[in-house]
Amino acid sequence: MRWYVSADNVSRKVSVAGAFALVIANMIGTGVFTSLGFQLEGIKHPLAVLLLWGIGALAALCGAMVYGELGASMPRSGGEYQYLSRIYHPSVGFLSGWVSVFVGFPAPIALASMAFGAYFSGVFPLAPPQTLAVAVLVVITLIQATGFNVGTSFQNIFSSCTIILILFFVICGLFFSDTRIPVPLVLDTGFFKDIASPAFAVSLVYVSYAFSGWNASAYIAGEIERPQKNLPLSLLLGTAVVAVLYLLLNYTFLATATVSELAGQIEVGYISAGNIFGPRGRDIVGCIISVLLVSSISAFVFVGPRITQAIGEDYPLLRLFSFRTRRSVPLTAMLFQSVVSLVLILTSSFETVLIYVGFALNLCTFLTVLGVFVSRRRFVDLPRPYKTWGYPVVPIIFLVIMGWNLVYLLVERPVASLSGVLTMILGLVFYYISRSATAGNEA
Repeated sequence: MRWYVSADNVSRKVSVAGAFALVIANMIGTGVFTSLGFQLEGIKHPLAVLLLWGIGALAALCGAMVYGELGASMPRSGGEYQYLSRIYHPSVGFLSGWVSVFVGFPAPIALASMAFGAYFSGVFPLAPPQTLAVAVLVVITLIQATGFNVGTSFQNIFSSCTIILILFFVICGLFFSDTRIPVPLVLDTGFFKDIASPAFAVSLVYVSYAFSGWNASAYIAGEIERPQKNLPLSLLLGTAVVAVLYLLLNYTFLATATVSELAGQIEVGYISAGNIFGPRGRDIVGCIISVLLVSSISAFVFVGPRITQAIGEDYPLLRLFSFRTRRSVPLTAMLFQSVVSLVLILTSSFETVLIYVGFALNLCTFLTVLGVFVSRRRFVDLPRPYKTWGYPVVPIIFLVIMGWNLVYLLVERPVASLSGVLTMILGLVFYYISRSATAGNEA
């Protein structure tokens, strides 16, 4: 099996700014504008909620440092798929790739599209939310399929708008809003009760999902200019910027809307905007959030097919997915990903998809970060242009947070969590079928 594809084989390269934009766009999307409402169903103390986001930021930064080392030493597109294949065994990498193909990217695309439908229909009730979700996914897929340059330019523009609009929202909410709700940041009995509750651990799933995407540029390492340097830089800078924006944004939500208004609601940004700007301003902000969600959908549509393409290059039974157009677009993989996302949009509820994708993705990232210990022991001579800061403490912090999260998910949401495990088992079956078919052809 080929572990590397030379970056020189890709004629068009992604700059460090483009990789940074991908990390921003993959992270900022559905999660931060939807997950707070689910967290507030079980956690009422504002400081406990902000601590959740702080833990999520810490985990993402620790993970980004580790992925920076793995990506710089193994600069091939594919992310966890190629890291786990090399570090552990091809079957483990295949399982991670399988999760990415059927869950890791299609599910976030579906969630972002559903959120877009909810926000946009709240402003322009021209069609049902589900119809709008399908329409935005189809349009973005067509744009990304036109070519590499069009796709990256589209992404860079929307990512820049994302940062500007979030800062605008925060400044207006904290300094110019007539609606100000006290946010008590005190260590009282309510705070300790909330952080000791199962709901706190389960809520980390929503936060982890909101921070998912911090590893985005690792999936296109083979298409980045000087990946040994620019990949770690894009991961760390992108994650740090988003962590600050998330904490500011959630504080703004809590300072401009009551817990009873936000609890259990998907459109928390829309609700907060109504209190800041009034009905007309709320509609404007609803449009802005819709634009941000378009950026998120676009980033996922761009990145996801690169994993499917890498799998297609390594497994003859899936060779169909390795096809690239003359403009460097993995077209077959992109269309397949969008079809899976459309199925999820048409058949699944928002919260079910969120828990399902959260468990499966966290398990894969847990194994990848654990792999840095295995990699250093097994591949002593492997070039490491970048090494994880604070090793071994940094990866251990990530593993403790994610491990805690996974255990509580199994206990509190067993059906959705075990559905993620079942997906992986099906992937393992398909792996051995694929290997058997390959061996039979070679014989």
